[in-house]
Amino acid sequence: MDVPSSWDALRKQARKIEAQLDEQMHSYRRLVSTKALKSDGTESDLEAGIDLLLRQLQQVNAQMKAWVSSGGSEMVSHTLTRHQEILQDLTQEFYRHRSSLRAKQEHASLLEDFREFDRTRLDLEEGDEHALLKEHVGINRNTAQMDGVISQAQATLGTLVFQRSTFGGINSKLSNVTSRLPTVNTILSAIKRKKSMDTIILSLVAAVCTFLIFIYWLTK
Repeated sequence: MDVPSSWDALRKQARKIEAQLDEQMHSYRRLVSTKALKSDGTESDLEAGIDLLLRQLQQVNAQMKAWVSSGGSEMVSHTLTRHQEILQDLTQEFYRHRSSLRAKQEHASLLEDFREFDRTRLDLEEGDEHALLKEHVGINRNTAQMDGVISQAQATLGTLVFQRSTFGGINSKLSNVTSRLPTVNTILSAIKRKKSMDTIILSLVAAVCTFLIFIYWLTK
């Protein structure tokens, strides 16, 4: 920035910077009042430009103060005071809006973090529900398989019970036959003994007859 050589030049320089600051501050106010803030670097560019203009205006005011101190009139002193008040008002307004913007950005960041946390929580809950549903389906499938196995086991048990009853009847019949076998064996044994006795008697009779015939033949 060129250093003015007269009071009028300093005033023109101050008014020019103040006009630029008014324009920049207007844009900055609109940015701060915007509901949907987007971190696209616009606020950083505006803040850097406003901060530079404020420092330039501060330098001009310092030069104007030095001019007044060197013997300026009361009117010049009043003009300097007015420019100093404008600088102070613009500086305070800039700091206030910047603080408000930072608060909004932090709030938006926290809100976005909360939304992200909520989305993550919902994803986890949906994942848990999906896992529970999958587990439930698996349990139902296993239950159906177990029911099938139990049904087969019951059918097998029924078959075994039927076979057991059948084998029980057979065993009963076998027991009856076995219980009757001693009597049959006794009868057969008696028949065999009687047959043997008859054979012996017939043999003895035949022998006696043969002996008598032989005696008769000798005596004849």
